[in-house]
Amino acid sequence: MNKKYWAAGLLTIVLALAAGCGQKPAAAPSEPPQNTAGQVQTPGTDQAEPTPEEKETDTVANTNPTEPDTNVNAEKAGTETQVAATDPKPPEKSTEPQPKKAHIKMYYTDPELMELKEADGEITYTDDKDKYAKSFQALQKSSNEQLQPLWMDSIKLNSVKFENGALTLDITKPQEANLGSGGEMFAIEALRNMFFQYDEVKSIELLVDGKQVESLMGHVDLEHPMTR
Repeated sequence: MNKKYWAAGLLTIVLALAAGCGQKPAAAPSEPPQNTAGQVQTPGTDQAEPTPEEKETDTVANTNPTEPDTNVNAEKAGTETQVAATDPKPPEKSTEPQPKKAHIKMYYTDPELMELKEADGEITYTDDKDKYAKSFQALQKSSNEQLQPLWMDSIKLNSVKFENGALTLDITKPQEANLGSGGEMFAIEALRNMFFQYDEVKSIELLVDGKQVESLMGHVDLEHPMTR
């Protein structure tokens, strides 16, 4: 009888120990940290929930972005335009030679071709080469009926060259421009007087189609070159 009681008590103790080993106490949940204002922070977040006033301010800022000040840009553009208008670039200097005028003596003959006549005239030129060309052209025209040119306008001046006091004229002369012996003599004299009035001219070489000829019109010998 005592053995039965002993066995039953031992079995009860074993069952009690087995039941105690199978259950473990659950860990108590940790309380969330509180900030200084007494608000509880949710784990995983660092900032507090914005207030309704802060949300309204953010919404207004997002819906009304800052626009560029067009008035300032327009004022700046107007100022730049005004500066450009009041400060124009200086005009560029012209590289072309300026025209000059010279009063010279011109030489013709009378309608009867009896003598050489002198007259005052004026030419406009840009440089020395042009001055000599305009002087030759002055021998070919006259506005006075009593002053007849000895050099016909059909005579073409091909080129003008001036170097170290030597003036070279190259002409083309058609047959109809020829004169008699008296007219040829006056023509050569008119040419000499015209160009030797320029102090810088020391000699005159007259060529016909680039060549020296013995006589201009077949009556008077032509010097090569003519000198003072």
